[in-house]
Amino acid sequence: MALCALKKNSAYELYIAKYKDLAIEQMHRHKIPASITLAQGLLESGAGNSELARKANNHFGIKCHNWNGKRMYHDDDRKDDCFRSYNSVYESYEDHSRFLVSGQRYSKLFKLKITDYKGWAKGLKAAGYATNPKYASKLIEIIELYELYEYDREKKAEKFVPVIKINNNVSIDNSHKIYQFNNNLYIKARQGDTFKSIGKEVGISYYRLADFNERDKNDVLAAGDIIYLKKKAKKAPKQFKNKKHVVKAGESMYIISQLYGIRLKYLYKMNGLTPDYQIEVGDELRVR
Repeated sequence: MALCALKKNSAYELYIAKYKDLAIEQMHRHKIPASITLAQGLLESGAGNSELARKANNHFGIKCHNWNGKRMYHDDDRKDDCFRSYNSVYESYEDHSRFLVSGQRYSKLFKLKITDYKGWAKGLKAAGYATNPKYASKLIEIIELYELYEYDREKKAEKFVPVIKINNNVSIDNSHKIYQFNNNLYIKARQGDTFKSIGKEVGISYYRLADFNERDKNDVLAAGDIIYLKKKAKKAPKQFKNKKHVVKAGESMYIISQLYGIRLKYLYKMNGLTPDYQIEVGDELRVR
């Protein structure tokens, strides 16, 4: 089985994995397409790596107009422009939604279909959200490259758990390589890694990271362990339809579930097995 490394910008992919559920949650509450929220967050914050994002949790470049909260001064259109500062990324996303909902100049956008990301992108530029003449085309390019429009059709999102402290000083180049498989992202653990150290690097609470991987948060990780960055799927990708996994020496049901990015209970269920069943070398298992 070939698990392929990402060809796209890994910083962008990681940002999407971290905040897609928050964007979907905001869409359901405020009727703003999740694709637009994510694309703006990616573009405005440099995938969470801009100075405003790192020091002020400001992911949307919103300035201090009609703002009584904390502030940060940063050179932009003018020297020492005033920007809103937040206690968390969650607050930034919520304020972004309220900023659009309460702004009269954006009112026409809410008459568009939730799936009309192109209309939203062009409308944001026309309403003056940004001065860059290519702002709309940049948003559309990001949405289409990363297929963010798929999130506009999501009926529900996994509950977003805000990370209290995100280590934004970690260089993407020096951190774990990120891979993509079965609509998920994963890394391979190195010697000495823990759920805490990985969680700090990727900005996901370590207890949630352990839960995604169906392990105890204090488990000792071995070099090469596959660690998923969001909840695993119910079945393997389409290319494994009608293909069975032949059990090899040293494999367990858990190891196999990690190889295919499947939640363990569904691997047992699709094979009509119970957790007390002991697999043997040569057993053939359905994975989809």
